[in-house]
Amino acid sequence: MGLSRLAALHGVATSYSPSPDVTVSVPDDTVIAVLAALGVDAGTPADVRKCLAAAESRSRLLPPTVVVWAGEPLPPALAGLPPGSTVTVEPEPSDLPGHPAGRPPAPLSMRARAAAPAEPVASGEPAPEAAPAPGAAPAWWISPPPGVHRIHVRTTDNRRATATLVAAPPRLPQPPEGTHGFLVQLYSLLSARSWGMGDLGDLADLAAWAGRSVGSGFVQVNPLHAAVPGKPTDPSPYRPSSRRFPDPVHLHVESIPEYGHVRDRAALDDLRQDAAALSEAVLNKGALIDRDAVWELKRQALELVAQVPLTPGRRADYCDFLAEQGQALEDHALWCALAEVHGPDWHTWPEALRAPRSPGTARARSELLDRVDFHCRLAWLTAGQLAAAQRAAEDAGMGVGIVHDLAVGVHPAGADTWSQQEAFAHGMSVGAPPDAFNARGQDWGLPPWRPDVLAATGYAAYRGLLRGLLAHAGALRIDHVMGLFRLWWVPEGRPPTDGTYVAYDAEAMLAVLVLEAHRAGTSVVGEDLGTVAPGVREALARRGVLGTSVLWFERDWEGDGRPLAPEKWRRDCLATATTHDLPSTAARLTGDHVTLRHRLGLLTRSLEEELTADLTDTAEWLALLARLRMLPEGDGDEEAAVRAVHRFLRRTPARMTGVWLPDTVGDRRPQNLPGTWDQYPNWRLPIADPEGHPVTLEEITASPRLHGLMEVLRPRKPRTAPPGERRP
Repeated sequence: MGLSRLAALHGVATSYSPSPDVTVSVPDDTVIAVLAALGVDAGTPADVRKCLAAAESRSRLLPPTVVVWAGEPLPPALAGLPPGSTVTVEPEPSDLPGHPAGRPPAPLSMRARAAAPAEPVASGEPAPEAAPAPGAAPAWWISPPPGVHRIHVRTTDNRRATATLVAAPPRLPQPPEGTHGFLVQLYSLLSARSWGMGDLGDLADLAAWAGRSVGSGFVQVNPLHAAVPGKPTDPSPYRPSSRRFPDPVHLHVESIPEYGHVRDRAALDDLRQDAAALSEAVLNKGALIDRDAVWELKRQALELVAQVPLTPGRRADYCDFLAEQGQALEDHALWCALAEVHGPDWHTWPEALRAPRSPGTARARSELLDRVDFHCRLAWLTAGQLAAAQRAAEDAGMGVGIVHDLAVGVHPAGADTWSQQEAFAHGMSVGAPPDAFNARGQDWGLPPWRPDVLAATGYAAYRGLLRGLLAHAGALRIDHVMGLFRLWWVPEGRPPTDGTYVAYDAEAMLAVLVLEAHRAGTSVVGEDLGTVAPGVREALARRGVLGTSVLWFERDWEGDGRPLAPEKWRRDCLATATTHDLPSTAARLTGDHVTLRHRLGLLTRSLEEELTADLTDTAEWLALLARLRMLPEGDGDEEAAVRAVHRFLRRTPARMTGVWLPDTVGDRRPQNLPGTWDQYPNWRLPIADPEGHPVTLEEITASPRLHGLMEVLRPRKPRTAPPGERRP
């Protein structure tokens, strides 16, 4: 009992339910290991008693971080303050846009009062202050402006407390209803000018074309986070070195203003020829996208570009960027510089360099000043091209623009874990528990944030991460959005089955998300596929976080299990036919994805059984499409079926409809096949036609198949009546 109570006090689960009728106990040694990662020693019964007594004896006037929602009741931490307490809210100047520098805003002071009693008071006694109306804060509360502030409380018996106060709007901005757009893995989108993989120039071009030519409202891309360097680099965009800064491998080099002033034109010409050869190999010779080779060419070109002096205006812009990004950018750039010298895993660096604030690191910072500046400049250039892509989308009339993707975590050896060591639970990895689809569970190799450190620091790292990502976004997709509520922690060296859930303060995580997105004017899409705890989708919807609905998974699971009719889909979601982790629509319709998994030895049943089950599933959907007159009966044409699938998506009430760009040209290959590593070229395939021949951005946008599909999604314009004809 003692261990369970101690675990509960720290948000560590001692059991979990993979299904409503099943409860699984978590091994004690897992609970002890997770508590240790949170700084709690529970190794022996005596340790448990000692930590439990200390935890239960602590009485906090305020938790480290308090959340208030505009127009809503105060949280218990504030509503329950002793009457007469003095409450002072000290707004932070940095969180008040437009506030004059050097002149801190005046604090808001108020005094807590007792709540009105439930029963009427006796005649002749003074009437108490009226209780606040439902959904409103008490009369004594002065609502601070949206932002992250400091709150100070002093009781009448002189107890004091200070905490971070997150004041958030009640809901996120919402995208225009009925908007459609493309989903694409940017590296896979090569144009005629690409250097071996898709880049930010290609993204801007796709957005400009899609908005103007087919009326798209957004383009959603994979995470563009900085990768851990190395040979070979981990190609997965979901295991980055840093989520705070983008990777300069995505730069379109020729678009950099200084590029045209490089003196050594012969060297640039040689690099461009090598880049053309890389693209030629991918597009016409069956080669995979080679991120390392692309980066080596771009790095050499960027070294030449960095030798060109910045103009006064460009220099001023760069200096502003450095000031805005502050210590976070300096740490990231220093990690990049140190990785060039000592390798990409900071755990193997000389001991003096393993801490970002050590004297040895300070000396290295001075010695590597030029390289630190180089990596800072790359971050600035990349941010500039991200901004240009969003401007291109807006100029093309897109109602949303570029939808960026936030990975669920970072690589354990990367820049974020080095610069924010205290914020991560070292020796732990994020994953997923066993379920009906994966009896062994999953270990993603990503160290989790410590919820206690996040709260104690006012969620500073999380706020900085969101602010950076949202700066040049029209919307944000959050991978595994359930991680705002809880994450499955797996102790190092143990199988995923030996993990457990650790809870996060979802109210605070959501408040920070809503606040930062509100400031940026962006909407948020949560990837809420898979195991979702009760109440999570409802909590996300209440704050305006859209969900993700994939056609093949949308069935009446609480009823007959049949495909869900379009009018029964939820409204607040992004509706799609597939994702980067799932088969393309053509592969799903033909069963190609089953034969692919059979060739790779991934099936748990015979090929015949799998094909039969898959055919049955697909046939049910096609029958529904036929009944709804979206697919002509007996029409076995694959393109017609793909159009029918998207016609169905358009019929749902979903706010956003996403089209997987490879679907527009009949690509049959998944970009990522979960459960594989070397067996399949995950994250390295260009978009291809049905025969597997790669196609360029120029060929995609000219494809008759694409234009036929987009006609399904194009809003119908009112018919203009000919002269003399009366409109009905």
